[in-house]
Amino acid sequence: MTLSQHVISSISPVEIGARYPRPVGRNAFRGHHGTGPTETAYVVSTSRGATGWGLPLGPGDPGALIGRNLFELIDPAVGVTDSAALFLDYPLHDLAARILDVPVHVMLGAAGSPTVRCYSGGIYFDDLDDGLPVIAKNLAQDHGSGFRDFKLKIGRGYRWMPPSEGLQRDIEITRLTRSLYPDAEILVDANDGYSVNTLVSYLEAVADCNLYWLEEPFAERWEDLEFLRDHPAVPARIADGEFEPDVDRIVRFGAAGLIDVALMDVIGHGLTAWRRTMPGLPMKASPHAWGLPLKTLYAAHLAAGLGNIDIIEGVPGDTLGTVDNGYTLADGLLTLPDRPGFGILTL
Repeated sequence: MTLSQHVISSISPVEIGARYPRPVGRNAFRGHHGTGPTETAYVVSTSRGATGWGLPLGPGDPGALIGRNLFELIDPAVGVTDSAALFLDYPLHDLAARILDVPVHVMLGAAGSPTVRCYSGGIYFDDLDDGLPVIAKNLAQDHGSGFRDFKLKIGRGYRWMPPSEGLQRDIEITRLTRSLYPDAEILVDANDGYSVNTLVSYLEAVADCNLYWLEEPFAERWEDLEFLRDHPAVPARIADGEFEPDVDRIVRFGAAGLIDVALMDVIGHGLTAWRRTMPGLPMKASPHAWGLPLKTLYAAHLAAGLGNIDIIEGVPGDTLGTVDNGYTLADGLLTLPDRPGFGILTL
């Protein structure tokens, strides 16, 4: 069955929530992240009984799309083609792939593997509230749920601790993680909370920890990134582009060898935009996914469909409002189900 046989008959909101396995604490800039947010998703139905659903990219007018032919809104080869429908980027991809009876990543081109490396992004500053041992407890909990690699939030000295004490705590937790999990890839994320000098002190102190990447150490400046590129203590990968990115600027940084991994958000950038951006990207990508476990599943389809993604951000927890989705996480690898669309069923 082709998309042109389907007319949009209804677009209905549905509440989708996240439930983290534990309350998530602070990072360098923000306060406590709680036990999981609630978001409004949309279910899109057609005149022939097909449905698809997903998170919106932002506000839009569902009523303006009722009665429209689906083929006028999305081209399976490129994504959403009508700007008025772009806020339903993910629901329309889910709908189109279900009608075509293929997983979204196959519709995207199947350039990557349907088994995707996935790290835990849930190690925040919980030690500030519950003491240092809680970090080991959180690492163990995420390891037990299937993660093998961990991203650590650093930058405690930016807002929450005196600078020197915060730096020492960042170092201590990095070294603790390496001692507990000698085979893990360790990623660190400062949320722009470091100065260049503090960053150098940190990197020199953890040089033997063999960091996988350094994420958003400070607000991007060409000169500072050049300095990092040439410093011997800097890990092999610099990841950036999550916070309010100028995508063209991030691409220029990548072309100059100053950023190695582009982090534009799964939702903030959007699936259609990622389909447009990825072929010309001069570096690897790993779309930011924190907030909802559902975003991790979207990132997995981007990796499996578009390729050029070595590892994705895992959000520990469950998506409320859905039933068994067929995804499995084991030994640090997230395996996608062989189901049409994103393969996720709502209650």
